[in-house]
Amino acid sequence: MPAGAAVEKPANYGMALSTAWITLPDGVRLSADLYQPTGGQAGERFPVLLEYLPYRKHEARSRNWPLYSYFVKRGYVVAAVDIRGTGNSEGRIVPYEYSDIEHADGDVVIDWLSKQPWSNGNVGMFGISWGGFNSIQMAARDVPALKAIIAIDATEDLYQDDVHYMDGIMHLDSWEMSMDLDNARPGAPDYVVDDSNFRDRFDVEPWTLSHKRQQRDGPYWDRASLRDRYDAIRIPTFHIGGWYDGYRDSVARMLQQVKNAPVKGMVGAWHHTWPHQPYPGPGMEWRHEAIRWFDHWLKGEDTGIMDEPRFAVFVRDWHPPGPHLEDAPGRWRWEDGWPVARVLDRVLYPQPDHTLDGAAPPATTHQLRYVPSSGFEAGGPVMWWGDVAHDQRGTDAFSLVYDSAPLEEDLEILGFPRALLTVAADATRANWIARLSDVAPDGTVTQVTGAAMNGTHRESARDPKAIVPGEPFELDVEMHFTSWVFPKGHRIRLAVNNAMWPMLWPTPYPMTTALQLEKSRLTLPVVPFEARPVPDFLPPSQDDPEFAGVESLEAGTTSGYGEISSVDRNPATGTVVAKATNGSGTRYPWGIERSLETIRYEINDQAPADAGVTGTHRLEVELPGRTLVWDAELTFRSDRDNFFYTYRRRLTENGKPVREKTWNETIPRDHQ
Repeated sequence: MPAGAAVEKPANYGMALSTAWITLPDGVRLSADLYQPTGGQAGERFPVLLEYLPYRKHEARSRNWPLYSYFVKRGYVVAAVDIRGTGNSEGRIVPYEYSDIEHADGDVVIDWLSKQPWSNGNVGMFGISWGGFNSIQMAARDVPALKAIIAIDATEDLYQDDVHYMDGIMHLDSWEMSMDLDNARPGAPDYVVDDSNFRDRFDVEPWTLSHKRQQRDGPYWDRASLRDRYDAIRIPTFHIGGWYDGYRDSVARMLQQVKNAPVKGMVGAWHHTWPHQPYPGPGMEWRHEAIRWFDHWLKGEDTGIMDEPRFAVFVRDWHPPGPHLEDAPGRWRWEDGWPVARVLDRVLYPQPDHTLDGAAPPATTHQLRYVPSSGFEAGGPVMWWGDVAHDQRGTDAFSLVYDSAPLEEDLEILGFPRALLTVAADATRANWIARLSDVAPDGTVTQVTGAAMNGTHRESARDPKAIVPGEPFELDVEMHFTSWVFPKGHRIRLAVNNAMWPMLWPTPYPMTTALQLEKSRLTLPVVPFEARPVPDFLPPSQDDPEFAGVESLEAGTTSGYGEISSVDRNPATGTVVAKATNGSGTRYPWGIERSLETIRYEINDQAPADAGVTGTHRLEVELPGRTLVWDAELTFRSDRDNFFYTYRRRLTENGKPVREKTWNETIPRDHQ
């Protein structure tokens, strides 16, 4: 490791917060919070880091002040900018996530930041989730002042990876429902409710509705995806993911596919969280690495970061199943990049006796009755590929399961395991889910990774085709990026089934599916041992200052999203109900805000077409002499042919109705 790589850069500045307006060509103004260094030389200029979000920066100051302080104290201006029509910015809310409007406005924002008297002209972008997504997207737009980005827990593939269609299958996320209500609100602290608020926010069509009309891959998703145009990225990009986050695949793809600019990658143990505030642990001070990255590209300093290997990976050791895990066991290792040249494929075949070994089996077909409500354990409490999932035995009971013999030595894998399955169904629509798990000697089953595939997408997600009942076909299921060490004495498990409820929307027909064993196999990316250098990452900083005047009254769930709290089965009726909840409360200088969401997922194993979700969300703001309540209810149901969408927003002030808006739409099922 280069000398000084693990030595923290001194904090030479103080920090001040001010608000500015950025005027767009059409006259709309975006609201920007500027976190700027103090105590420097007169006229000193700094690089600027941009986080560009719809997540209401005024309310987020208690998050941003400690987060940004690390950068500001080391010589950066950090700008938090509300996207058009959100938070305190003006204008009509963008029509959906990552629209052309958001990107064009972003061009102007970056140019403005580069030309301020306190700016040295160089801008970087960073962010987690949305901020990571649009950092990647803006990196492909050839904006002159944008010199480098860091994207955390983000992806360049909107259709396959994002929360709307996981692996090409309909998903209704807690975030989607709560975001639609939050978008209706005016900016804090004044919360001006007037005709412009109704016109530009409250009465505007929900984002969720536009997504659910677009059930196959195509131009709607291409607009902000980089999967087929990696060559458009010509500035340095740094990609950070977590093994318990649903967007981790992107790190490997970006390392492999981006050829026209420097790329670095890191995957740690965390969920959808900042690495310096990890769940699960262990975390690391990613901002130290970010300073080294941005100092190199925005200040022209040789920090040694480009002399290090391109990929840092946290190698996961076995742990028991979740859903709770404070610290993931394992260790960091440098790799030269991705793919790792020494990785070797090991092929295992499912056997007629439900074992898994290296010999091809005789011609055998196993059948499985579709149980639409199975899969809760595989999806995890938040229902993402990547959660610290439950013990898999509950889902495995409704799956075809194949176990290896106990391992004679430890086995490490790193990469994308693949399940090549030859399957058939006696219905025109079916999904397949392949999961890789670790079976401990005591019988507990820890999910390592997995993936799903929509059978009608077997040839193309852009041009889906109905399944021909009884006709076998191949599915090449690339499981999600993973690292794992199977210990000596443990077994490797491949499980295959047709449902992952309530994460994935069920296909509508009762059916039986078939798996041809002699034409199916599991391929594992096995890593032979090699002595490799070890990163010397700093632990998370303990010096982040708190933002005065904001108090958390109720923290909500660990993830910040609605988490499954109960699953109730009624054997007499076949009905299965899952419930998710989340609630939080915060005291701001101007008042108190409380939120509450409850989500009910319902399915009937005897009638899988008739599935439904009802989500209720409430946001209450208590101000002096004024209490505003925004509440919403979404009902999303299906039958064999259609989805039925009903969404109501309502605003009351001091208990009196102010505004109500409802959307009702029947959306044809498009191979879902």
